[in-house]
Amino acid sequence: MAAVLGAGKFALLTGAGLSTDSGIPDYRGPNAAPRHPLTYQEFVGNEALRRRYWARNHIGWATMRHAEPNIGHFAVASMDRAELLTGVITQNVDRLHEAAGAENVVDLHGRFDTVACLQCGELYPRSFIAVVLAELNPGFLEEVAQSGGVAAGPDADADLDHEQLIESFRVARCPLCGGMLKPDFVFFGENVPKDRVERSFAMLDAAGALLVAGSSLTVMSGLRFVRRAAKDGKDVFIINRGPTRGDELAGSKLEAGVSESLTYLAEALPGRFVH
Repeated sequence: MAAVLGAGKFALLTGAGLSTDSGIPDYRGPNAAPRHPLTYQEFVGNEALRRRYWARNHIGWATMRHAEPNIGHFAVASMDRAELLTGVITQNVDRLHEAAGAENVVDLHGRFDTVACLQCGELYPRSFIAVVLAELNPGFLEEVAQSGGVAAGPDADADLDHEQLIESFRVARCPLCGGMLKPDFVFFGENVPKDRVERSFAMLDAAGALLVAGSSLTVMSGLRFVRRAAKDGKDVFIINRGPTRGDELAGSKLEAGVSESLTYLAEALPGRFVH
């Protein structure tokens, strides 16, 4: 794998398996609990489900905002600085690639630290919305803590099942127009913005190979790049614990820890670890 990837620039597609070492749960890893993520249609069309979502997100985002890059993120940033990559396409919304110092990154599914108004399009820092939610729901986080706390979930979610707290939770509206607010990342059932897809394909087109790290490729937003690379005759390599939808298209599959494997790869490639 290192010999082929070291022969020229390659594109890197990363998924949730890279961020589990930073304490962020994934959806489909070997130890992941079964989950039924809220769809975009449910979020916009069901007030009760939207309230439940925001109550859980108000807790879960704190876990993600305190998460720090792990050795895998720093290995990717090193390869980016060494110009070994045509770019990083990440399905993660945690912004840990950027926190580690990578610059050429497409946040394919958006970012957890921004909130968008679905009516006027205004964007707000998630930290600002946290203040608004705290003012609307005084004592909420304290009551959650007193009830024993909750476990963090993927994508700034949390396993809150306290119905009384959820039913009394007040959802914030857009301060500018009063419209519906939604975290600025792609929900299930929602399309990835066209410009992100085009930037990602440009990274792949400029690459001699594609490396997938920590993604089960269950959703088409990531699998499409594997299919495109294979169609174009480019080598595809996958690092992931457990099966992926792209295994049959891969020239090589490594079932190992993602962060450790990326660190090993960065050390093995030419121009390794540019600080």
